Amino acid sequence: MAMASGATILLADDDVTVREALRGLLEDEGYQLTVVEDGAQAIAALDQHEFDLVISDLQMPNVDGLGLLRAVRQQSPQSIFVLMTAHATVESAIAALHEGASEYLLKPVIFDDVLHKLDTLLTNRQLSWERQFLRRQLDCRWDYEKLIGTSAVMREVAELIQRVAPTPSSVLISGESGTGKEVVARNIHALSEYRDRIFLPVNCGAIAETLLESQLFGHLRGAFTGAVATQEGLFQQARGGTLFLDEIGDLPFGLQVKLLRAIETKEVIPVGASKPVRVDFRLIAATNRDLKKDVEERRFREDLYYRLHVVAIDLPPLRERREDIPALIEHLVQVCNRDLKRNVKGVDATTVRLLSGLPWKGNVRELRNVIEHAMILGDGDWITVANLPRELRGAETSLYPDDLRQAMHLAERQHIDRVLARHSNDKRAAAQSLGISLSSLYRKLEEVPESDTSTVLS
Repeated sequence: MAMASGATILLADDDVTVREALRGLLEDEGYQLTVVEDGAQAIAALDQHEFDLVISDLQMPNVDGLGLLRAVRQQSPQSIFVLMTAHATVESAIAALHEGASEYLLKPVIFDDVLHKLDTLLTNRQLSWERQFLRRQLDCRWDYEKLIGTSAVMREVAELIQRVAPTPSSVLISGESGTGKEVVARNIHALSEYRDRIFLPVNCGAIAETLLESQLFGHLRGAFTGAVATQEGLFQQARGGTLFLDEIGDLPFGLQVKLLRAIETKEVIPVGASKPVRVDFRLIAATNRDLKKDVEERRFREDLYYRLHVVAIDLPPLRERREDIPALIEHLVQVCNRDLKRNVKGVDATTVRLLSGLPWKGNVRELRNVIEHAMILGDGDWITVANLPRELRGAETSLYPDDLRQAMHLAERQHIDRVLARHSNDKRAAAQSLGISLSSLYRKLEEVPESDTSTVLS
């Protein structure tokens, strides 16, 4: 993280004694320092590099401290500005704070005081930035915050997550669209040492190629038309957190070289810059493509592929883990209850069986859309087949076998399931509603067990 150690500082002062004293002090503390003699040189440095903090004398030739402050606010608004002067007046202090300075130091400076104030300013800046980002993440109302499923393949995925999360290694998650690749990435982040820092997702296929480089690596003011201010890229914004690059297979070939360099050196060069910027991040990538085939066909760099493929997690499509669908349905009902401000109790057994047998080409994302659709259109406590999208209702007929007696037993069992659902599984109340004795109800439930009806669609 760009807090005390490793933060980049621009120091501008025309007094050589002060410059060299502060240079020695700050470099010994691990700061990365750029030192200039006046405001004009400082402005030129801002055009070439991004700084976490700027320290400036008030009175300097060419451009004074207040002039430099105004330039920083325009060119690098995220930078902290600290003004120093040996000519302290109330007016200059008020002017500096009004213009956006974060701190005002008097010369001769006291070294311990300088170090304490700089550390406080940088720490507060980082915490403020993280609060803003976390607030933005909460606004996204992420629905799939946990892995759902107890199938063998999902248990294997969960074990891989547990093993790789504590490491800093790169992870490549593969799977069809909608299988939950970002869910896996967020779980890795949540179980890692990076969990108290930022999780930054970006879809490489959703951003125009002309903007993606700037989005990832940042740019300097004036680097291209419309670049009115210097902007940090996502690699810089990660600040020790997790960067999740979704649809990495769509990354343009030219940017793959830059990404490889960022992974290997932990440095990026913003668009329009000549000096590299140190970055700190944990990388997780995801794809719905066969990257190995893309490597063979020279659409994806082989060296980058192996850099990303340190640990591979393959997510199965939903149709290959049908036993997880009932649990997913229950979870998604809870999610939609929250989002839609409803209080639906669940999905009746007939509908669960129907949904468990569908092909789900859109995987969990498609299932979520179906549940949300049913909850919007339905007005009862339970979701039934009648609440499903029209194109799915016809699939109900596939629940019935050709054998007439078996079909009648199955239809009877489905009706009993619906009545049980209406009575919250209270068998005595359901039997009374059905007009049969409790013992008859138990007998009918045994005739067509739930395990038998659940396999009809397979």
